[in-house]
This record gives sequence, C-alpha cells and structure tokens, in this order.
Amino acid sequence: MHGVTPPSAGRQSCDFYDCSPDLCLLCSRPPLLPPELPSLPGPQLLPAVPGPRFRGAMTEVRREVFGQMPQEEGGGVVEKFILKSDTVKVEILSLGCIIAALETKDRDGKFSDVVLGFDTLEGYTRKHPFFGAVVGRVANRIAKGRFTVEGKEYQLFLNNGPNSLHGGARGFDKVLWSPQVLPNGVCFFRLSPDGEESYPGDLKVWVTYTLSGGELAINYRAQTSKTTPINLTNHAYFNLAGQGSQDVYDHEISIEADAYLPVDDTKIPTGEVAAVQGTGFDLRQPVELGKHLQKFHLDGFDHNFCLQQAQARRLAARARHPPTGRAMEVYTTQPGIQFYTGNNLDGSLKGKGAVVYPKHSAFCLETQNWPDAVNKPHFPSALLRPGEEYNHTTWLLFNAA
Repeated sequence: MHGVTPPSAGRQSCDFYDCSPDLCLLCSRPPLLPPELPSLPGPQLLPAVPGPRFRGAMTEVRREVFGQMPQEEGGGVVEKFILKSDTVKVEILSLGCIIAALETKDRDGKFSDVVLGFDTLEGYTRKHPFFGAVVGRVANRIAKGRFTVEGKEYQLFLNNGPNSLHGGARGFDKVLWSPQVLPNGVCFFRLSPDGEESYPGDLKVWVTYTLSGGELAINYRAQTSKTTPINLTNHAYFNLAGQGSQDVYDHEISIEADAYLPVDDTKIPTGEVAAVQGTGFDLRQPVELGKHLQKFHLDGFDHNFCLQQAQARRLAARARHPPTGRAMEVYTTQPGIQFYTGNNLDGSLKGKGAVVYPKHSAFCLETQNWPDAVNKPHFPSALLRPGEEYNHTTWLLFNAA
C-alpha cells in the first residue's frame, strides 16, 4: 500500500543526539510509544528551557510558552517551538501542530512572514479555517460522513454541509500534542483513542518538523490497533508577498499533475479521474493565478490534483512571487495535492498584525491521499491496518531569486 510499511523490529541510537530507545527520528525508525505514555491523562510537557535549546546542522531550536487553553478545553499549556536557519524561521505550536509563522527572505534578503494565522492563542481556539494546522484523522472530505470497513459501517459527525471534513468536530487540529525537541526540529506525538470522532482503533501518531537551510520537512507516521482510514496533511495558508497582502493573483503556480478530480456541488469527487489537458486545471506550466482564473472563468481552486504514483520524494508543485522573488517548491511522497485558493476567506477574521484576510488572499497546497478515497475503491487506498505503518513526508523548499 502506498506509504504503508510494516514497523521495524529494532531501534538504534545515534552519536548526533542523546537518543533514547523511545525517540530517534534522525537516524532510525519512528519512536515506538513509551510504555507509560498511553495511561497518562493528557499531553505531557517537558520542562521549558529558555533560550536556544539545541543547535544542529545550523538550525537553532527554541521553545517557549505560547498560552494556556481555556478550562473547558482542558486548560493545558500550549508551547511554541521556534526553528531558525539562515534563511527560514518557523514557529510551530503544540496545539494542532500549527505552523503559526513562517518567515523567509526575498531577493533583497528581507524577511517576511508568509503564512496566515493569529498573534495569540485566542485566535486559534476560536473557529477558524484550519490555519497552519495538521488535520486528521482523515483530511479533506468523506461523503455523507459515512464509510464501511471490514463489514462495519461508521457514521461521522457532519461538519461541512452533508459531509465530514478534516477529522470532524474536534479533529487533530484542535488538540494538544506531546512535544519532543530534536536538534533541528520538533516531534509531536498523540494517541487518538478508539472511537474518537467515531473512527475505529487506537491510533498512535507522530508528526515531525525538521528545518535544514531553506527546507522544512514534515513527516507523518502512524500505527493502529484496528483497520482505519487515515489521511494527514498540513493546512498552511501561504502568501509569498507576506501575510496580510490583499490577494495572490500575482503569484505564479505550477502543479506536476496530468489529472485532477472533478467534484460535485458539495466538493466530493465524482469518481472520475479527468485529464487536465485542454482545461483550466492544466497547471503543468507556470500560470499567473489572477489572469488564469479570469481566462477560464474560475471562482478559484479547491481540487485534488493526481500526482505520479510513487513512494519516492518527487516534485508536486511550485509557487513563485515575481515582485519579491520568493519561491516555494513542494515535494512529497503522497499521491495527491489539494490546491485551494482561499475561496471561503471573507475578511471577517482579524489575523496577525490586525490585518484581515479577504477572499483569495492566500493559497494552500495540501499534500494528501485523494478525498473520499475510503468510499472509492479505484482511488489509492486510505486504509491502515494493524501491523502496518503509515509513513509520508512532505518537504517545503523556500528560496528567492
């Protein structure tokens, strides 16, 4: 199965970092769950250490307290992890593994924050469109919130019209994760219990962010006690002109896909795998987004593009902002990528620096399995079985020219 392998039997440690048998993501397999962790009532925070925590491969890693969850949400402490290289600075929260800020240089060496979000925790605890978050247990939409696994039908909460979206009412984006600092990043862990949001099986999940130079890697790993659908992605909203800029019409976009998935009026794939050739979905060569939307009379994109089926790292998409020279390349092991142009942003949310986010003021490139794959047998399988390991990585490479 794509991206699913049996877990390895042994563990190693490395000389680069003081590895324990429970955690070494730099040199071996994913951390196996420490035996005492499942019985603990919630995320276990390591003692906060002020200032630089680790410096490895020219990446600084710091942690600090970002805020405290409301009592009705459990009242836990939310930490912020700052990863910094010479060219990129990224801030990640233990709430939802949220990328809260991502600063990158333009051609003149000036840093700007290129992701949408909020200055304070309060913004993230209110309703928002998944800014920067890891979404799951199943990202994107499941038709009618219904699926059948091994003869048993499951009904999910409907939170997107007639469908279930991004894990349901309280998905992975709305919970605290347990962090572990690495020399060049941070690993987040959580146990999603059997029946959470009506999904089957205890699911152990690790999400690891590492920064090396201009490249941010996001690795997703999971193991389950029962067969379950799974589809993990990050929902960062990008504007390479800088967050708060009015629109992304002057961005150039290309996507390495020969096919895409047409959708019905509730955004569920019809089942057809359609060729992009001769359509407004042919983004194999760079297009200027605003002119392209006008030319093809499109209100925006919110579609899965079908990538080459291979487990190896490969280029999925490029975005470039010619006025500043900033560019981003997306590489992944996943079979699909959702290109979304912020069609539902409406200026009602006040973001960082008190700016508002109007329609088309950002884009998302969400690497993923194909939407509603659990109900489409001819789509790449979304099922993870006991004894297997879900393992996918996405790399975001930032540069300027």
